[in-house]
Amino acid sequence: MAPTRLNKLQLRTLALLQELAEQSDMASANEETGEVTLFQMPHAHGDHVHVGRFSVSNRFASGLSNANVWAALERKGLARANWPQSITITAEGLAVKTGVREDMLVESDH
Repeated sequence: MAPTRLNKLQLRTLALLQELAEQSDMASANEETGEVTLFQMPHAHGDHVHVGRFSVSNRFASGLSNANVWAALERKGLARANWPQSITITAEGLAVKTGVREDMLVESDH
């Protein structure tokens, strides 16, 4: 699926949600539907957020705490939001090739 329907903030947020979905301690996968539910979001730590073994600049991660971004992803069928408690990334949302993960994720040094 081409991510052209997403603006930059939505695209970056979806990429981070996909990365978080791969973190077993933050996600619950539904084998039947292929969806993954996240029950918590990482919190800022100085000027960055930790996503697993990676560090992400707050400017890239702002959509994780933005109800409007969650709603947009839901409108586009990529997620189901229960703001601010949880978000479920649909199988379609998990399949999107964002092409921005590598630009945002930096190996954390702490």
